[in-house]
Amino acid sequence: MFLVCGAVGAIRVQAQDNYEIQVYGADTVKAATTMVEVHSNFTVTGSKALPNSRYTAEGTFPTTHSEHETLEITHGINDWSEVGFYVFTSANSAEGWQWVGDHIRPRVRVPDSWHWPVGVSLSSEVGYQRARFSPDTWTFELRPIVDKQMGRWYVAVNPALERSLHGPGTSQGVGFSPALKMGYDFTKKVNAGLEYYGAAGNLAGFDAISKEQHQFFAVTDLNVSPEWEINFGVGLGVTGATDHLIVKGILGRHFSWHSRH
Repeated sequence: MFLVCGAVGAIRVQAQDNYEIQVYGADTVKAATTMVEVHSNFTVTGSKALPNSRYTAEGTFPTTHSEHETLEITHGINDWSEVGFYVFTSANSAEGWQWVGDHIRPRVRVPDSWHWPVGVSLSSEVGYQRARFSPDTWTFELRPIVDKQMGRWYVAVNPALERSLHGPGTSQGVGFSPALKMGYDFTKKVNAGLEYYGAAGNLAGFDAISKEQHQFFAVTDLNVSPEWEINFGVGLGVTGATDHLIVKGILGRHFSWHSRH
């Protein structure tokens, strides 16, 4: 099965972070194996600072011309679970390079021995991000994951639920942020397709369309080796609340710690 590298198009409660723009596949990292990924995202056109200010109306740094670099380290515990850890950073010409925050993400999946017709896993993620980058400094996410390989076609669906634990978004309840990937194997080494990321608002009542976030990415995944994960793409935001043009890339490497005799 074609493996989508790890996950979230990271669109958080109250803010569009764009640090880890990725759709999860159901597979977990193999036991005694560590995957190291670098997520590189550059916002060509996004939010801008208010006149005579360093900040946007929300009191955060603007995203236009910001480079986001995220280090993701995921370790496989056994054949059905893993734990991931993230370090988020951001850089621009005005503020230089800055640490944004850290998240931890345990995940479990349905084992292959159950012989389910689709891949299914469940990811939970909790973490901190500095207030200058997100008004909601502590957040929690629960992400069900379903995927399926159908001949040359691959589909993954991530209907994520998000909750602010500290910040102005705590009063907004549980938010719905779906993500979707559809890809086609043009060759054994090249899969290309579409990724979608959204943030619709509170489950009790979605936001007006103009305030929702919707992004579409044209993406390519290269299967050059089982040890490597390579993904890159260009994304367009289609609402006023969404960063309008983003270029992203993911480079990952698997390291096995199995004993060798």
